[in-house]
Amino acid sequence: MTGETTVRTAVRIHGRSAQREAVRALLDGLRARSGHLVVTGEPGLGRTALLQWAADSFRAGAVLRLGPGEDRGAPTTAGELLTTLRKAAGEAPLLVCVDDAHLWDAPARSALSHAAERLHTAGRVALLLSVAGHRAVDPEFARLPVVRLDPLAPSHADALLDEVTDGSTDPAVREHLLAEAEGNPALLLALVRRLTPAELRGLRPLPRPTADAGTLAAVAGSALTCPSADARDLLLTVAAAVRAADGPDVDTRLVLDALRHLDPASAPTANPLPDVLAGAGDRLRFHSPLLCRAVHATAAPDRRRAAHRALADVLEADGQPLPALLHRSWSLSGPAPVARLADRLAAVAADGTTPASHGLRGTAYARAAELTADAPVRAERYTAAAEQALLAGRPDRARPLLAAARDCAAPAVVRGRAERVRGLAELRDGPVGDAHQSLLLAASLLAEDAPAEAASAALAAADAAWAAGDLSSCLATLSLGPAPVPRDAAGMLGPAAPDAATGADGLPGAVDLAGAVGGAGPGGVPVPTDPPGPRHAADPRHAADPRQVVAPRHATVPGHATVPGHATPGYAAVPSAVLAGGRTGGTTPRTEAGARGGPGGTRVCGAVPDPVRDHRVGMRALLEGRLDRAAPSLGQVVERARTDDRPETLLRAASAALLLGNVDAARRAGARALAATRQSGSEALVPQALEYLAYAELRAGRHPQARAHAEEGLRTALRAGQRNTAAHHQAVLALAASIEDEPATVARHVTAALATARRHGLAQAATLAEWAAARADLGRGRPQDAADRLGLLVLPGPGRGHFAVWRLAVPCFVEAAALAGRPEDTHEVLTDFAGWAAFGADPQAAAQLARCHALLAPPDRADDLYRRALARHDEAGGDFERARTALLYGKWLRRRRRPREARGRLGTALAGFDRCGAGVWAAQARAELRALGAAPQGGGAGTLTGLTPQQLRIARHVAEGATNREVALTLAVSTRTVDYHLRKVFAVLGVRSRLELARMVEHADRTRGDRRAGDRM
Repeated sequence: MTGETTVRTAVRIHGRSAQREAVRALLDGLRARSGHLVVTGEPGLGRTALLQWAADSFRAGAVLRLGPGEDRGAPTTAGELLTTLRKAAGEAPLLVCVDDAHLWDAPARSALSHAAERLHTAGRVALLLSVAGHRAVDPEFARLPVVRLDPLAPSHADALLDEVTDGSTDPAVREHLLAEAEGNPALLLALVRRLTPAELRGLRPLPRPTADAGTLAAVAGSALTCPSADARDLLLTVAAAVRAADGPDVDTRLVLDALRHLDPASAPTANPLPDVLAGAGDRLRFHSPLLCRAVHATAAPDRRRAAHRALADVLEADGQPLPALLHRSWSLSGPAPVARLADRLAAVAADGTTPASHGLRGTAYARAAELTADAPVRAERYTAAAEQALLAGRPDRARPLLAAARDCAAPAVVRGRAERVRGLAELRDGPVGDAHQSLLLAASLLAEDAPAEAASAALAAADAAWAAGDLSSCLATLSLGPAPVPRDAAGMLGPAAPDAATGADGLPGAVDLAGAVGGAGPGGVPVPTDPPGPRHAADPRHAADPRQVVAPRHATVPGHATVPGHATPGYAAVPSAVLAGGRTGGTTPRTEAGARGGPGGTRVCGAVPDPVRDHRVGMRALLEGRLDRAAPSLGQVVERARTDDRPETLLRAASAALLLGNVDAARRAGARALAATRQSGSEALVPQALEYLAYAELRAGRHPQARAHAEEGLRTALRAGQRNTAAHHQAVLALAASIEDEPATVARHVTAALATARRHGLAQAATLAEWAAARADLGRGRPQDAADRLGLLVLPGPGRGHFAVWRLAVPCFVEAAALAGRPEDTHEVLTDFAGWAAFGADPQAAAQLARCHALLAPPDRADDLYRRALARHDEAGGDFERARTALLYGKWLRRRRRPREARGRLGTALAGFDRCGAGVWAAQARAELRALGAAPQGGGAGTLTGLTPQQLRIARHVAEGATNREVALTLAVSTRTVDYHLRKVFAVLGVRSRLELARMVEHADRTRGDRRAGDRM
C-alpha cells in the first residue's frame, strides 16, 4: 500500500436502476404472493450492497438473514427451512436474504432451491439470494429468476468517485482511476484507498501499476483460489492470451499449444475446465474480467513471463506478428525502454496489411510508448494509441493515454493531435463547449505543420459549436484556415510533405476521428484510407496508425436551410428537415461533371474532387441561406457515394441527401454506411450510421423504423461510451414514441436525453426532447400544456430552442396555441416559418404552413386552406403529417355540421395514423368518429389498431414473408422477442397461421387505400 486515504462509506447505490426495480417488484408483490430472485455478478460489483439496500427498504415486515452455519450445510432439508420461515413470518410478510448462497454445500443448496419453489406454503415470503458471477450458476439455482449486476456506467462510477472523495480528485487522476476500475465499484474504492491525498489531487505521480496484484487480489477474494498447478497454468495462459486478444475470449488451440511450450513434458487439456472459465466451441474465456486481471497480476513473475514467451512462440509460428510482438514485449524482465522492440511494435501496428482491430493496434501503440525512451516519440505513440482506442469505441481508455502523452515533451504537431483526440472524445462524451475549445486549440497547433489535419480539427470544432447551439461560433469556425488538402485517387490524404503517411515534419499523421466521435453537424466524418504501407515500418517515427481522413459530417443535419437573414443550418445529429419530413422520391440536385462546388458552385478545372471541401462549402452555403450555392456541392457528395463503399463517404452522402431533402437517397446511403461500418470493425462509427438512418426514417414519416434504428443506436452508443450520441438517440426515441400511446416511454426518453443534454450543453438534443414531450401532450388532447412547453422553444427570447430545430416545432405550436385559444401568440413565428417554407429546402413545410393558416383562418377561408394543405401533402408524402391535417380538417368539418365530409376526412386520418403506428393520434380520430356515430368497425384495419407498435411492426414483416430470424435482424431484437410478440399478435387478431395474418394485413392495407382514394375523389 502506498497511501493512507480514508474513503468515506458510500451512502447510496449508484446506478443499478434495473436491478433495484426487479428487487422492488419482488417486495411489492408480497402484498399478495411469495416470490424469489437470484442476484449474481462478479466480485466487487455489489451483490451484498444490493441485498442490504433491499433489507433497508423493506418496511412491511421482518427481515431474516440466513447463512450456511459453521458446518456450511444447515438447514439440510427444504421442509426444515420452510418451517423456519413459517415461524419467522407469522401473519406478516417476510424478506429472507441469503448472501453468497453458492458457498452453501450441495445438500443445503438443494434444500434452498426446493424451498424457493414452495414458498407459498410458508406465507408471504420473499427469498432474495446472491451467488457469485465469476463461475457458472449452480444447477440448484439455475431454474430461479436471475438479475445480473454489470459494471457501472461511466457516469455512475464518476458519481461514486465524487461521493467518496468529495470531488477533490484531479481530472487526469480521475480518468485513470475510472479506466483502471472498469466499472467495478469495489475496485474503484480500493484504488482510492491505495493513493495518498497528494496523489489523488495530482500533486504526486501515481504508482504503477495502480491496480497492482495486492489490490486486485483483495477485491477478488476467495474467488482467486486454485486447487492445482496445472489449473493455475491454464488460468494464467488464458489470462495472458486475453491481453492481446480482440475480445474477452481466446482460441483454445492457442492456449493448449502455449501450455505445451511452457511445459513440454505435460499433456494439457481443457477438460474439465476450472469453474471460473467458460468454454464455447473452440473459445475459452473467464466468467469474470476482474478475475482474469487478478490471475495475471498475482502470478509469479517468472511464470507470467514464461506464459507470454510461450504464447509469442506459438503466434509467431502461426503468422500473427502483432499479438506475437505484444507477448514478446510482456515477456521482458524489466521496465527499461527497449528501442528495437518498441520500433517493431509501432511499425507493425502502423502496417495496414496486418489484420488487427483498432483495439489491438491501440494496445500495441501503448506498449510501444512504454518501451520508448525518446519523449516526443513516446508522446506520439501514446497519442496514436488514444486515437485507436477512440475508434474502437473506448474513450475511457483514450483519456488516460492522452494524459500520459501530455506528460512527455513533444512538438506542436504532436500536441495538436493529442488535443484533437481529447476534443473529439469530449464531443461524443463530454461538455461540447470544452470540446469546441480543445479542437480550436488543436487546429492552431496543427496549422503550420499539418494544415489538412488542422482543417479537420476546425470542422470538428464547428461540430461542437453546432451541438451547443452556437450559430455564430459555428459559422466563424467553418471559415477558419485553408480548405483541406485534396485527396489523391487512392483516397490518401495529400499532406504538405510528399509522404502521405506523415505530416509536414515527417511525423506520422493522426487518424482523423472527427466523424467517428464528433457530433452531428458541420464536423467531419472519419475517412479511413489505406494505412501506411511496409515502406514506413523501418522508421519508428513513421509508426503511425492507419490513415483516416475526416470529412465534414452533417448527415444528421436537418436539411433545413433557412430564409435569408434566418440561418437554420442542418445538424448532423438531428436534421431539421430530417424530422420535418421531406420528399421520398425525386432526384438529388447535381452539378456538372467535375464541378467542385466553390463559392458559386463554379468548376475548378483540373482539380481532384475533394469531398471534404464540397461538404464544407455546401454546409456553409446552407448556413448562410444560399441553397443555389449549396446544392451543387452537396449534390457531388451524394453522387460520389454511388461508386464508393467506404463508410465515411456513405455517411457524408447520407448527410448531404438529408440536407437536400432526398430522403430515399439518404436511407440508401445510411443503410450502406451501417453495413460498411460493421464490416470494418469501427465501433465508434456504428452509432453515427444508425443516427442517420433514424433521422432519414423519421423525416420520411416512418416512425416505427426510426424507432428500431434509434433503439439499436442507443445500445451501441452506450457500449462505445458515447453519451452525447446516446442523448440524441434518446431524443429520436422520444419523438417516435410521442405519436404512440406510450406516455411513460416518452417521459423516460425525454428525461434521459435531458439529463445528458443539460450536463454537456447539448442544445439540439434538449430542444428535440422538449419538443417530443410537447407533441405527446398535444396528441393526448392537452393543447394548453403543449403550448406552454412549445412557447419556450419557439418564441423569441434567450430561452429559444436550438437554431436548427425550433422552426420544426412551429406547426405543433400553432396547432396547440389555436386549440388553447391563444392564436395571437403565433403571428411572429408563423411569419418566420412562412419565409422558411418559401425557401424550398423542406417539401413538407408548405403543407404544414397551409395547415397553420387554416387553423387561424376565418371559416370562409379555412376550407380552401385545408384542401390546399392536403394537396401539398400528396405531393410531399408522409403519412403522419397528412393524417394530422386530415384529422384537424375532419374536426373542423364536424363542428361546422358537415358530418358526411367529416367522416371521410376522419376515416382517412385514422387509416394514416394506423399505418404509421400513431396510436395516441388514432385515438383522437376514433373519438371524433364516435362523436359522429360512426365508430370504426372491429374488423379489417380497425383490428390492427389493437396491436402495440412493436407488434404491428412484426406483423407487417411476417405478412411480407419474413422469417422470425429475418424480422429479428431487421428490428435489431432477439428471435425470442419476435416469437413472444408474434404469439401475442396471433392471440389479438384471432388468427392461427402466417397465411391468415398476411391476408388480414393485406385486407387492412387495401381498406386504407380505398378510403384514401375516396377522399381524393
